Amino acid sequence: MRSLRYDEFQAMRRFPALDGLRAVAAIMVFAFHYGGPSWTWLTGWIGVHLFFVLSGFLITTLLLREEQRYGKVSLRAFYLRRFFRIMPVYLLVLFLTWGLARLNGTADAVERLMAYYLLLLNDFMPADAPYLHSWTIGIEQKFYLFWPAIAFVLVTAAFRRRLAVTAGLIVLLIAMIPPDIAWLGWPIHYVAILLGCLVAVVMHHPRGFAVFRPLTHPVTATGVIVLFAAFHCAVQYWPVRFGQEALIGTYAAAAAVLLPALLSRSVLASGLGLRPLVFVGERSYSMYLIQSIAARAAIGLLPALKGRSTGLFLGAVVVALIAADVLYRWVELPMIELGRRLAARVTGRGPSDSTPPTPSATGNVQIPRPRAVLADTAPAAHG
Repeated sequence: MRSLRYDEFQAMRRFPALDGLRAVAAIMVFAFHYGGPSWTWLTGWIGVHLFFVLSGFLITTLLLREEQRYGKVSLRAFYLRRFFRIMPVYLLVLFLTWGLARLNGTADAVERLMAYYLLLLNDFMPADAPYLHSWTIGIEQKFYLFWPAIAFVLVTAAFRRRLAVTAGLIVLLIAMIPPDIAWLGWPIHYVAILLGCLVAVVMHHPRGFAVFRPLTHPVTATGVIVLFAAFHCAVQYWPVRFGQEALIGTYAAAAAVLLPALLSRSVLASGLGLRPLVFVGERSYSMYLIQSIAARAAIGLLPALKGRSTGLFLGAVVVALIAADVLYRWVELPMIELGRRLAARVTGRGPSDSTPPTPSATGNVQIPRPRAVLADTAPAAHG
């Protein structure tokens, strides 16, 4: 047993344990929305911040490796890839939500908020809005509208400068959160994404990676994963006087520390990388978006499931996973491929030529397999 080496990290094309963690987080969110009192111990509402941290880490790693290979990041290519990764399924489920509302005679509730949905201002919608869970898409898409320009255009590739800017943005956003005004606590969600970005920036540099390397030792990683699971279960006991924003920030920081441990060869990290969990994790974006429709469909199939309960929770998961598999195969993957091809036209690079070279332990450059690094399938945050 040994810690992960820097060249091994750079050679990684997929992080299976992160897919598995997305699966666990998605199921926790379903438990929170549909499981009722029996599942409150799981504290599923905070699972969305796992997605935020993961998204920041994955997307920033993708951008760093693109910069490493080509010397710069193409913003146009990035925006094309993100649009075709996120928007097709998002808009399709929005259309389905509107169509079902028309059938139920409640289309006005969707139509009066259409500007919020289309302008990705979902996080400012009223609490009774249909498709309310899409607020996370609004958060992430707005973040990625500005983050690449700040971190990869305005800031040079110097490690210390980019590290300082990322840390500075985190401090600035935390300072923007006023005490005792909950509805103005929205900056904390961006802090969660930035914490994932910060880990990516640190781990991409050899000196920074050395800081996190001890966490990748199987024994240490096992301890970190167990401690994080214990902290998650203890979230329900967080002192109210400290506030929800402090809880979210602390939880996101813990999730950021968890990331290097999940890249280890520990038994727990390997368990999260098992194929069934990866299968669910790959479909978790569509699962999340379709969840309310899936829950209604489950009740339609088995009316006895009406009311928040374990039965509705499990029924919604099953229906959502079936629907998500269809969406993943017939919408997500084709649109991802289209986005990659359009991005390749913009940059003049081949669609499979987006993986940066991997520096070896000796400093030489190894040309990796012709496959998109972290696949341009890095998901949206959702929860």
